[in-house]
Amino acid sequence: MLDQLALFLTIIEKGSLSAAGRDRGLSPATVSERLSALEAHYGVTLLTRSTRSLSLTDAGRLLADGARRLLAEAEELQSQLQDGQQKISGLVRLSAPVDLGQHCIVPLLDRFLAEHPDVSIDLDLTDGYVDLVGQGIDLAIRYGTLADSSLRARPLGDNRRVVCAAPDYLRRHGIPLHPDDLARHDCIVMRFGIHTERVWPFRLGAAAYPVSVRGRRVANNGEQVRRWALAGHGLCLKSLRDVQDDLDEGRLVEVLGDFSAGPVALQIVYPPTRVQPRRVRALMEAIVAQLG
Repeated sequence: MLDQLALFLTIIEKGSLSAAGRDRGLSPATVSERLSALEAHYGVTLLTRSTRSLSLTDAGRLLADGARRLLAEAEELQSQLQDGQQKISGLVRLSAPVDLGQHCIVPLLDRFLAEHPDVSIDLDLTDGYVDLVGQGIDLAIRYGTLADSSLRARPLGDNRRVVCAAPDYLRRHGIPLHPDDLARHDCIVMRFGIHTERVWPFRLGAAAYPVSVRGRRVANNGEQVRRWALAGHGLCLKSLRDVQDDLDEGRLVEVLGDFSAGPVALQIVYPPTRVQPRRVRALMEAIVAQLG
């Protein structure tokens, strides 16, 4: 049964029966038969299948959550029996925003891998939405509030977003003194999936003051937004953690600080697995120690 559940999770992660079969060394027909056997065992439909995609049913999502818990517990038990209490090994899949991942998480991972030679890492750097359960991600580092309330979270402290630009841009176009001044500025806009962030949050006193911005450059990658700002192409709205070094060295200058919208939570989010493998717990503790 554990092997059947592991195959089911592979199907979800790979997105098709044929891809899961290639990963597990099985024919598509065998994968289909084993999936049908799993559905027959539970008496429910686990996946909605079309010619181009697979999607989890409610029962499938419930089974995926339970399967991850069962497999994590089985792996933890085997690890304790075979390797003892101290050694950690195996693969950790994690996701992080591009800027924060490149500047803070990658160096941390390099140190972690040096300390634990039997651990391997699969890192997904993206600024878009990630389905942790569907993609088999053990943990993710994210800004803001949770969109999926079924996930668990561990706080890493607050973080402020800042509007900033290169000194050269501000010399050429002037310094905005009020959020309304952004109407005459070129703003570099971030896109999260299909959502383009053309409204920037500010505060006037105790009241929220959202302002619509415009700009000729839009990117779905926070590092590219930062590079355009450094090159003097416009103002950007960035996490302070992502541009702190640039501000300290004078490569970027913060503006409109008096109108800041306030702190934004930074947190580790992870699926609600009852038992996490020790390698996942150890990496989480390392991230908390570094960023918390």
